Amino acid sequence: MPAASPYEILGDEGIGQLCRVFYEVMDELPQAAELRALHAADLSEVQRKLAAYLTGWMGGPPVYLAAYGTVCLTDAHKPFLIDERLRDQWLLCMDEALHRTQAGAELKTMLAEPLRAIADAVVNYRGGRQPTGARVIARG
Repeated sequence: MPAASPYEILGDEGIGQLCRVFYEVMDELPQAAELRALHAADLSEVQRKLAAYLTGWMGGPPVYLAAYGTVCLTDAHKPFLIDERLRDQWLLCMDEALHRTQAGAELKTMLAEPLRAIADAVVNYRGGRQPTGARVIARG
């Protein structure tokens, strides 16, 4: 019998909770301050988009595709300067969100490499410190 998909483990409610906690963590952790600064004050829209994306990515229905069209993360993040530091902050927030939502070891193991691959895929700037005045992610 094949292993359950992350979507089968979490379901819509679990993915929604993971995304809520992810952005709570981003708001709280000083280590994620640079990442948080790239986002609008109101995180509700980006939270909905992440939940929609992760639903399909984790093996559920293609919610993001139905609502927004393309699911190409590199295109969506192209206008923003994302370096390895920001990637690591994103991964830190996701790891902490998985911890706080009490995700099981099997799920954490199942997601570790694919989440890293996603985070690596959106890195588009390797020139050191990010210049000031960068665009903000997920403005209305």
